[in-house]
Amino acid sequence: MEELKKLRQHLLTGVSFAIPFIACGGILIAAALAFAPRGDNNAPDPAGVPALFFMLKLGVASFKLMLAILAAYIAYSIAGKPGLVAGAIGGYLCNDLQLHAFFPDPSGAPDVPVGFLGAIVAGLLAGYVVQGIKKIPTHKLIRPIMPILIIPITSTLVVGAAMILLLGPPIADLNNWLGAQLVHLQAGSAIVLAVVLGAMIAFDMGGPVNKAAFFFAAGLITAPTPNYTVMGAVAAAICTPPLGMGLATLLSRKLWREEERESGLAALGMGMIGITEGAIPFAAADPLRVIPCIMLGSMAASTVAMLSGVGDHAPHGGPIVLFVVDNKIMYVVAIIIGTVVTALAVNAVKRFTRPRGEPAEA
Repeated sequence: MEELKKLRQHLLTGVSFAIPFIACGGILIAAALAFAPRGDNNAPDPAGVPALFFMLKLGVASFKLMLAILAAYIAYSIAGKPGLVAGAIGGYLCNDLQLHAFFPDPSGAPDVPVGFLGAIVAGLLAGYVVQGIKKIPTHKLIRPIMPILIIPITSTLVVGAAMILLLGPPIADLNNWLGAQLVHLQAGSAIVLAVVLGAMIAFDMGGPVNKAAFFFAAGLITAPTPNYTVMGAVAAAICTPPLGMGLATLLSRKLWREEERESGLAALGMGMIGITEGAIPFAAADPLRVIPCIMLGSMAASTVAMLSGVGDHAPHGGPIVLFVVDNKIMYVVAIIIGTVVTALAVNAVKRFTRPRGEPAEA
């Protein structure tokens, strides 16, 4: 139990430093998309407006740095300053493992995004690797350069190799397998497909599973025989994790720390623009309780949208694409249902699974 408490504290440390990057990136991206003119497929396209395009690029940069910061400060919580370098580099690699940049691949294999779950792994790995190195006896002449030279270099090599060689290939294979399975599901039950897509969208919020579901749905929009209902289900599922978590902090404020309440307000804004990553601070701090709840809400939203024949003509989600959605009323209903399910589920889980002795107020 003591080890679990320490692990939770390490995650909370990383999340506390990552939250400003998520809020900054989300707000900049949201503003750029909200005011952008419509481009191909009626999706928001800020490329034609220099100021909006500049904001979009800064927002994306903030999101990419967020993974590095999350991993770096998880490692810092475990091992102190010597863990920062390996944690930051391991976390940054989680944006794109870029397998072909390290090992040329003539097949042109795409980059592999790992997302926040990979950043948590990188941070924990970096922290414990550095802790292990620090315990190795060293000569008194070498000891002064250990924390500023030997430990950062050695731990970075270990963490980088583990991320690229051990984590990258299985995730690339997982992406291919998920894509193939979704193609098979498309020919079967629409309900099963909607449930699976909703769960995938919420599971890692921008990671490989989320991306596999999103690109599968987006590809059907431009297919020779377009299918807009699959994207409609995904579009409803995309926004419910941040909206649901934001609503949860409003409904039961005593269950959430002040920092989480502030993140909840930012999550509501990001959810309106269809940025699933707005729920990452909550999922990273408490993955075992939060992730199943946001998956449940996204599954509910995608299923309602699919059964109602909601169609989305833009490769994006959230209320921002309402004007290009078929069956707008049911699209809004699906989002509301998914949001409420998420909020009620996560508050119930937090309320009834508090460790013994933990006060009701976080």
